Amino acid sequence: MTAHPPFRKVLDGVATREQMFQLFSRHKDTPGIDLLSGTPYAGEWFEIEAAQYHFMLDLLPPLFMRTGMFGMSEFKAGYVTSVFFAIRIRSRERWFHGFCDLTDRQSPDKMRAAIIAHETGASDSMIRAEKLEAIWNVTPVERRGIPRNADPETGWAEHHGKRAILINAGRHDAAFKLLPDLSDLEIDEFLSKVRLRPS
Repeated sequence: MTAHPPFRKVLDGVATREQMFQLFSRHKDTPGIDLLSGTPYAGEWFEIEAAQYHFMLDLLPPLFMRTGMFGMSEFKAGYVTSVFFAIRIRSRERWFHGFCDLTDRQSPDKMRAAIIAHETGASDSMIRAEKLEAIWNVTPVERRGIPRNADPETGWAEHHGKRAILINAGRHDAAFKLLPDLSDLEIDEFLSKVRLRPS
């Protein structure tokens, strides 16, 4: 398993366009590091302006695109690429850039959760909605889903389009549960299993 550096914020405040481009290459003159692997950049993130998020989205066709997130098709080095995030934090839309090592396919979701945790003052001060958002973002894709089957026999007809995650994975009583229905104990257990704060 590949060891990834911890997620870390590299600029206080919101980066201007000029600062953003400087941060894209901030390690280029650092002696004694392996730039070809992209490792020095992996895990770094900073906040950007909305205009820069949309500029980068229009620059090249994205490698991948999901709600509130897209990855650049041009890699920085190795398997490290730029991922841009649009995240609503405390009822305000904000935009971020991070370098993710895609040898870990969950890296973008983990980074998004780490950004939310950092910007809200860590999981112990997060409101319930933010905790649920963090849990959704770090849960592997195969353990989460959105019921789309309207067949009343499934029991999920009334929950069409709502988010659900698999609880007790690996046990005989594993089952999908709606994200808002998680108990406080289940939320704490989920958050204790993931590292949301940088070292």
